[in-house]
Amino acid sequence: MATTSSTPVRSFFKKAIIILAILIVVGTALTFFVFNYSYSDGNRAGVIIKFSRKGFLMKTYEGELNIGGMGNIPNTAQRNEIWNFSVRDKAIADSIVHLQGRKVTVHYTEVVKAMPWQGETNYFVDGIEVIKE
Repeated sequence: MATTSSTPVRSFFKKAIIILAILIVVGTALTFFVFNYSYSDGNRAGVIIKFSRKGFLMKTYEGELNIGGMGNIPNTAQRNEIWNFSVRDKAIADSIVHLQGRKVTVHYTEVVKAMPWQGETNYFVDGIEVIKE
């Protein structure tokens, strides 16, 4: 009698484990899709004023681009607009290090939400060009 009553219980737990495993796989896939979905992309121009590699266990490349201020109004304080960004590619990061202090245009992609090991911002620079004056 014990063997007949344990069969439905085993069958229930087997189905529950399969459903749980499927939910975990689907949830993980959706999480990676949403966190890496490209929300927008574009260009920004300015001067790279800060670029560093930071983090404890997972180092990321982080930078700041000064994209300008409110204009040149006499006898007023100027407020610069700073745009924070992250870089995934080491080759792009090396290019940025050499172009600090120069006017550049960067191409970026914005994701809905970045994973912690990708960077501190949702903006990822994937190209950079020097502005020739």
